Amino acid sequence: MKRILSVAMLLMLSLVLCAQEKDVTKFLGIPVDGSKAEMIRKLKAKGFMYDFKTDLLSGEFNGRKVKLSVVTNNDKVWRIMVQDDVYVNERSIQIRFNDLCRQFENNTKYMSINAEQTLSDEEDISYEIAAHKKRYEAVFYQKPATDFAEIIKEIVQSLAYKYNEEELANPTEEIKSEITELYFKDYISKKSVWFMISDYLGEYKILMYYDNGHNCANGEDL
Repeated sequence: MKRILSVAMLLMLSLVLCAQEKDVTKFLGIPVDGSKAEMIRKLKAKGFMYDFKTDLLSGEFNGRKVKLSVVTNNDKVWRIMVQDDVYVNERSIQIRFNDLCRQFENNTKYMSINAEQTLSDEEDISYEIAAHKKRYEAVFYQKPATDFAEIIKEIVQSLAYKYNEEELANPTEEIKSEITELYFKDYISKKSVWFMISDYLGEYKILMYYDNGHNCANGEDL
């Protein structure tokens, strides 16, 4: 009887660990998941201060003073929004935007599907926003924790209902395209980290978003 209970406990522990290790977007090493209260507690442990009145956390991130907002859906955290604490002028925001792009490009934890996202020196940000409502943003994705070869193996196995062994062993361009689409949809797109320029009366700041696509609203409440 004790042996049976021990096995049951090990199985339960295994399930708990699997749930904890779910491959989701991370902010400062913290999974963007779980309850809001739990997330705030973890952020406070990182040195951020929580203000009950504004429901914001303040502190330092990537060398800047920032404010954080914890966003939930159905009581689960799906987004951490990071906003600069102060506004800056147009030239400063252009430099900051491009610096962030290069930092993400040089960080091996991230990948991008866009070749170039930096702004040229000739870009007239204030004019484009005022006249054309242009939105300046850059999108990156945290790489999956699972080995790439293992992911492709899982995707190929998932297509066994649709294609035979010969077709999967020697995939056509159409099948390769389907594998690529599934790779992005199921393993990449749900771990996005993106940022944009926010303007207010001719001054600018960066808003950055760490999103867990697994927890965001998909119309289930409609």
